[in-house]
Amino acid sequence: MLRSQSNLAHTQYNVCMKRLLKITTILGLFAASAGLLVFCAVVLYLNPKLPSVDVLKESNLQVPLRIYSQNGTLIGEYGEQFRTPVSRDDLPETFVQALLAAEDDRFLQHGGIDIAGLIRAATELVRTGSIQTGGSTITMQVARNYFLTSEQTFIRKFKEILLALKIEQAMSKDEILELYVNKIYLGKRAYGVQAAAAIYYGTTVKNLDLAQIAMIAGLPKAPSSFNPVNNPDRAVVRRNWILGRMLKLGFIEQDSYESASQQPITAKYHGPKLQLDAGYPAEMARRFITERLGELAYKGGYKVITTIEDRAQIDAETAVRRGLSAYSQRHGYRGPELRLANLSTEEQITQLKSLAPVGGIYPALVLGFDTAIATDNETSKAFTTRLQLQLPTDEIVELDWRADSQEIRRYLSEDRRSGPVKKIEELLRVGDIIRISQNADKLWQIDQLPEASASLVALDPSNGAILAISGGFDHKLSQFNRASQAFRQPGSNFKPFIYAAALENNFTAASIINDAPIVFSDDNLESDWRPENASGKFHGPTTLRKALYKSRNLVSVRLLRELGIDTAIRYLDRFGLSGGKLPRDLSLALGSYSLTPLETAGLYATLANGGFK
Repeated sequence: MLRSQSNLAHTQYNVCMKRLLKITTILGLFAASAGLLVFCAVVLYLNPKLPSVDVLKESNLQVPLRIYSQNGTLIGEYGEQFRTPVSRDDLPETFVQALLAAEDDRFLQHGGIDIAGLIRAATELVRTGSIQTGGSTITMQVARNYFLTSEQTFIRKFKEILLALKIEQAMSKDEILELYVNKIYLGKRAYGVQAAAAIYYGTTVKNLDLAQIAMIAGLPKAPSSFNPVNNPDRAVVRRNWILGRMLKLGFIEQDSYESASQQPITAKYHGPKLQLDAGYPAEMARRFITERLGELAYKGGYKVITTIEDRAQIDAETAVRRGLSAYSQRHGYRGPELRLANLSTEEQITQLKSLAPVGGIYPALVLGFDTAIATDNETSKAFTTRLQLQLPTDEIVELDWRADSQEIRRYLSEDRRSGPVKKIEELLRVGDIIRISQNADKLWQIDQLPEASASLVALDPSNGAILAISGGFDHKLSQFNRASQAFRQPGSNFKPFIYAAALENNFTAASIINDAPIVFSDDNLESDWRPENASGKFHGPTTLRKALYKSRNLVSVRLLRELGIDTAIRYLDRFGLSGGKLPRDLSLALGSYSLTPLETAGLYATLANGGFK
């Protein structure tokens, strides 16, 4: 009886389990069918709205405007995104392996989507209630970077998946990888791996070692959080994780892993790497092109070839800087740039690092003075004081100063200096930030940034090409281009053009003009005008030839009066000078019309070119 009841219960249990399995199977099939229907509906809805992936083959990456000298030397780079496109063949295999280990180790096997990755992402979503990872493959990231936004929604994820499947059908794996490495943002305005190699390591991706490759490969996940410049500690953790993944996947050996994972961080911000210091002509070229193309100039990958000649530009910059430095030193030392003795050492260093080198003159923090060392001289006993200085790069340098061979006088006014300083401690103290430079023997010396400025321009008179132009001591110090933007009265530099007008109107080099006092009365003037020669003397009748090379003011004024102001202005108009702006009085003979140095050089180039502008 008990056995019968037991068999009955067992039979009923089996019947119930079969029914439950049947119901579960039906529900599962229904859910799968419903899911498939929903998926098909989403595909049918989204597919017509998706962009064609064929445009990827003709995609134009945003490449900055680059400006070159006539020798092909890079002198300027402008744009919101630093990018240098690189082909798949130029990528080291180690870099590709690091990227796959970090982002998508099954990239070469899957067809655009990784089911396991998507299931893992969905599981994490259910378990945590928030999106932890997107399960995106490299192909899906290409779809997002080129066609979609970064918003975290299911609709965007569906679009990403559909586009990835289309991309895989239309392109090879190498083509997809090339699109990816040139588009991804890697921090510090670097887009693409080649730009990142230049920004962080000052080189190309081909020249990176294994540790550097792993560092850059770790940046796509979080360019700010894993940035080796902003967050070196987290960057090292991410780098070593990628190296571990490369070891696990068999991309590298154990000894390579151990060596690379122990390497210190060598990354630092390099910025756009220019090959020639030519900020002023580069800015002129930038303005020229942006006036014609607008914002498109910064995105279209344009290359602008200028007429700047490398050697001439270097000589021009050197001449201006040497001249201004010599002028500054002749007028006396103005003292430290900053006095920070009342701040902590950390605050002093922060202030130091906020200052940039300018024209070869470096900021330095005074750390201390060594006891003066007495050394015998033939005539007297000289003293050498050794300064300990810290540069913004954290390098500690020493500067030996001797009063007898490195004379320093304090600046008092434009026309006055103090006597020679006998002890450097009279000028400087610990905590001061000063400027230093290296002399021809590579020894450090006390220096200062000049307050005066100057400009230089060199033209080829045969075609008007600007071969070199310097608009100041350094473009980083002042962007105002004194060669092309500063209007100054040319003074006696203008006289040859008055004489040229005279020669065109029946005067000759032997014509005689009286070098004698002259007085002009004019109701528009506060007092009578009595022009004088620079010497204050008068020389009587003088030929035009002699008056020109002696730069006689009175002859020039009398010549213009005899020539006639209207006649002179009509002639000057041939040089491209605006007749409406020229002063219609005799002061024109003494260069009262304001010109830029570039315009003045253009006037003389016309004469050097036989009268052709």
